[in-house]
Amino acid sequence: MKRIFYTQRVEAVSSYRERRDCTDQRLPAFLSACGFLPVPVPNIPDLAKKLCTELFPEGVFLTGGNSLGKYGGDAPERDETERVLLEWAIEKKVPVFGVCRGLQFVADFFGSQLEMIGGHVRTRHPVSGEVARDSVNSYHEFGLMAAKVPLLVAGKAPDGSTEAVRHESLPIAAIGWHPERETPFCEDDIAMVREWFG
Repeated sequence: MKRIFYTQRVEAVSSYRERRDCTDQRLPAFLSACGFLPVPVPNIPDLAKKLCTELFPEGVFLTGGNSLGKYGGDAPERDETERVLLEWAIEKKVPVFGVCRGLQFVADFFGSQLEMIGGHVRTRHPVSGEVARDSVNSYHEFGLMAAKVPLLVAGKAPDGSTEAVRHESLPIAAIGWHPERETPFCEDDIAMVREWFG
C-alpha cells in the first residue's frame, strides 16, 4: 500500500502554552478510501525532511487550514514544513496534491499572487474546465485569480477564481475545495486522487 504523507494545521492553545498539529479525522479517512496509507507529518521542518529520507513516501498531500504567513497567517512552522516537503518532492519527482490551502501554497511557491475574494466561505458552487464538478464546498477567504506559468488552470469557479491547477511538467496539482468534507466522499474526487498518486 502506498504511503501518502499529509500535512497538518497548527492550532495554538494558549491555556496550555502549546502549538498543536491536528487534522480532521475525515482527511486520513479520505486518503484511505482512495486506497492509500495516510501518514501525518509534524510541523517540524527538519523532522519532516528526515521522515521523507527515511520513509520515502509515494506521495505528498498538502491539506487545508491556516493562512500562509505572508497573507496574515500565524503558523510559520507550517509554511516552512510544507516548503521542505514540496522541494523534496520536486527533487525526487514524487507526486504532490493539494487542497484549499494546498492550492494556495502551490500557487505562492510558484510565484502566483493570492487575493482576498468574497463569497467563498461556507458555500457551494460549480467548477468548470478540465476538472469539472456540479457542486463543490468552499471554505477559503484567499483565492487565485490568475495563475502564472509553470502552473496551468484546470478548473474555475463562476466568479473566475481558480479552483484547480496543475504544473506544466512536474507531478503537482491542487484543488480549492475539501474532498474530505463531503459526506459521502465524492467518487470523482476519490478517482482523481487515486489516479494522481496511482
